Amino acid sequence: MEKIASFQVDHTKFSVGMYISRIDDDIVTYDVRMVKPNGGVYLATPSMHTIEHLFATYARNSEFGKNIVYVGPMGCRTGFYLLTRGISHENAIKLVREAYNFIRDYDGEIPGCTEVECGNYREHDLASAKKDVVPLLEKLQDYTAEMLDYTWHFDKNI
Repeated sequence: MEKIASFQVDHTKFSVGMYISRIDDDIVTYDVRMVKPNGGVYLATPSMHTIEHLFATYARNSEFGKNIVYVGPMGCRTGFYLLTRGISHENAIKLVREAYNFIRDYDGEIPGCTEVECGNYREHDLASAKKDVVPLLEKLQDYTAEMLDYTWHFDKNI
């Protein structure tokens, strides 16, 4: 079994950001890190669950909706996986930026938040979700495609 790229790097080098974890044929897996790995502060489940619902809904309804393969949380509670097909790295960054702007400004009902639609429909927190996307938005402000490569960060002080 081949390890994914994110298991083969020094997580103490990373902070909030977006990284390419794996490329399988035409599917690119991005690690969308919302907090510093091993930093002692992780996303609370209600916030992460809310971000997941809002992000997935936004992404599927965006101009890149047909390019989304999967959106889901990382088990380490530091962020999300975003799997895409047929989308440039620049547009993947743009999509994440737009989705988190949407979440930061959102004040409506959380989509898919009923017992019939969700296996954990009670555990959501929109206020925390809105707050938790802000550091990623700040980090992605000037993010470039070359910064998606884990190795770009090895010699950087981030």
